[in-house]
Amino acid sequence: MSRVCSIRGSRVRVGGKIHRSGLAKKKGGIGRHVTKVNKRTVSPNLHVKRIYVPELGRYVKLKLSAKAIKTINKNGAFSVLKKAGLI
Repeated sequence: MSRVCSIRGSRVRVGGKIHRSGLAKKKGGIGRHVTKVNKRTVSPNLHVKRIYVPELGRYVKLKLSAKAIKTINKNGAFSVLKKAGLI
């Protein structure tokens, strides 16, 4: 199953983690040097939630990011789902 938020479309991002070696000059070394850049993935904070929509009178099961859950709490389930095109 894909790691994508149903509301916001947040997905796994790929970036780089800089690997440094050496001792800092402040600590008596000759300085820090970048030796390589490692690939890493940053996953969204996803949760599978059952949300009750009173306008429809039923539950809807969605995969949501934490930010999308906050948006639903603030604006209401029906309006957010309608704007996202899920209803």
